[in-house]
Amino acid sequence: MIRGQPRDDGQTVSATLIQFDSISKRFGGVQALRDVSFSIARGEVHGLIGENGAGKSTLGKILAGIHTPDAGRVVIDGSVANFRTPREALAAGVGMVHQELAFCPDISVAENLCLSRLPRRAGFVDRAATVRIATEMLHRIGVELDVRRAMRTLSTAQEQLVQIAAAVATRARVLVLDEPTSSLAESESRRLFALIESLKRDGVTMIYVSHRMPELFALCDRVTVLRDGQYVGTLDRAEATEDRLVKLMVGRVVERRQPLHLGRALGHIRLEVRNLSVPPTVRDVSFSIRGGEIVGLAGLVGAGRSETARAILGIDRPAGGTVIIDGAECRRNDPLAAMRAGLGLVPEDRKRQGLVLGMSGRANISLALLDRLSRLGILDRRAERDAATRQYAALNVKAPSIETPLVNLSGGNQQKVALGKWLARRPAVLIVDEPTRGVDVAAKAAIHQLLDELACSGVAILLISSELPELLLLSRRIMVMRGGEIVGELSRAQASEESVLRLMAGVGGDATPAQSAERA
Repeated sequence: MIRGQPRDDGQTVSATLIQFDSISKRFGGVQALRDVSFSIARGEVHGLIGENGAGKSTLGKILAGIHTPDAGRVVIDGSVANFRTPREALAAGVGMVHQELAFCPDISVAENLCLSRLPRRAGFVDRAATVRIATEMLHRIGVELDVRRAMRTLSTAQEQLVQIAAAVATRARVLVLDEPTSSLAESESRRLFALIESLKRDGVTMIYVSHRMPELFALCDRVTVLRDGQYVGTLDRAEATEDRLVKLMVGRVVERRQPLHLGRALGHIRLEVRNLSVPPTVRDVSFSIRGGEIVGLAGLVGAGRSETARAILGIDRPAGGTVIIDGAECRRNDPLAAMRAGLGLVPEDRKRQGLVLGMSGRANISLALLDRLSRLGILDRRAERDAATRQYAALNVKAPSIETPLVNLSGGNQQKVALGKWLARRPAVLIVDEPTRGVDVAAKAAIHQLLDELACSGVAILLISSELPELLLLSRRIMVMRGGEIVGELSRAQASEESVLRLMAGVGGDATPAQSAERA
C-alpha cells in the first residue's frame, strides 16, 4: 500500500502522483489498450514492460498528450489531466523521450533542440545563442557533439542522446522514457543511468519503458506488466525476477539455449572486405566472414559501425576498398549489384532506412524482392502475398493483417518486418545492425534463434549490436571499432563484457587477433 507523506504544514500529501483509471484506446482494428488501471508513486522510477504491441508506448503517449484515450482518465496530483496536445502536457510538467525518433533532418542539432523556443535578437534568430543553449543541453547529460551539424548526419544513437537532452531540458516533473537505451552502447547507457538517479534525487517521477531486464532491476522501484493491451500486475523490485516478469508478459517461460551454430564446422569465406574506407567515418577496414559464422561488431557511439555496414552494401558514396562475396568482387557503390550478389542489410534506423511506414507489411516485405517477384515488369501479387504471409508467421508479427500499414504497428513489430524483408530474399551474407532494437524478450529470443538457424544453414552474418550480452551470446568472435578503425578482435574464449568494453574505450587490454581454426 502506498501511504501519504506529511507536509511541512502538517497536512498529508498523497504518495500517488499519477493514476491511470480504466484507460482504453483503439487504432482502427487494433485495440491498443483495454481498461488499464494502476498508479505511480511520487518520485519513483516506475518500470513498464510487456511484449511488442502490449500498449506500453501508447500509454506513455496518452500521458504525454500525444494521444487522447477513448475511455478512462489520467489523474495527476489529484487533478484530472485532459491533455489534448504535447504542449499542454509539457506545460503541466510532463515530458517524453520517444522510442521512435522524430526530428527535422535538414536543420541543425541546435535548431532542433531550440525549435520550440528559438532565441531572438532584434527580431532575428540569434544563431550564437542557439548554439550555446543547445551545447549546454547536451552537456547536462554528458554528451559532446557539434550542434551545428545537420540532424541527418547523426547516427541513431546520437539522435537518441539528442532527444534525451531535449526532454531533460524541459525540467519536467514527470518524464516518460520509452526505450531510451535501445541504440546506446554500454558506456552511454551508464551515463544515462547516472542521470536518471540524479533526476530521481531532484524529485522527478519517471516511467521507464524497456525490454532490458537488467535495466529495470537496476533503476526501477516497481515494475508494471501489460499484456495484449491489458494490465497484468505490478511487482516491487524486491519481488521481481526475470522469470517472473517474463511469465507475466507472455504467459509462459521463454526457453534459453546455447546457439547451435557454434558447434558446426565453418564453410568457405563468403564475405571478404579489404581496405574499406569512407572518409572521415571509416578508415581501412578489412575482415572476412565464413559461411555459418556470426561475427560481432562492437563500438561506442560514433565508432563507425553502421557506416561500415552501409559502405559494404554501397549506400554511402564514395567508398574505397574491395568487397568480395562468395569469391566474386562486387561492383562498388552499387547496392543493387550487392543485393544480387547475395548481400542483405537490416539497417539500424528502421524508420528512415528500413521501412516505408505508410505502406502495408505486404508491400514492405516485397521491396527487397521486386526483381524476383516480377515478370516482364508485372508484379506477381499472389507470390508477394505468400512471401509476406510466410515472414509474418515466421517472426510472429502481431498485426490485423499483412495489409495493415506499418505506421499502425508497434516499434517492435516494425522491427520484425524490417528483418523479414531481407530474410525473404535468402541472402548468402546478412548484415544485421541492432536487430533486436525495441523488441520484447520473447521476440528477442525468437530473433536470436532465427539468426542461429541462418548460420547453421551456411549464411555468413555480421552482427552489429550495442548490447554486449547479445554479441557475447551469438558471436564466434567479436571485432571492436574505435574512431572508424578496427582496433582489436577477440575470440569467443577471450571475449567478456570487460575485455570488449576496454577495447571500445581504448583503456588497455590487448586483444590477440583471432587467427584460430575458426578462420583458417
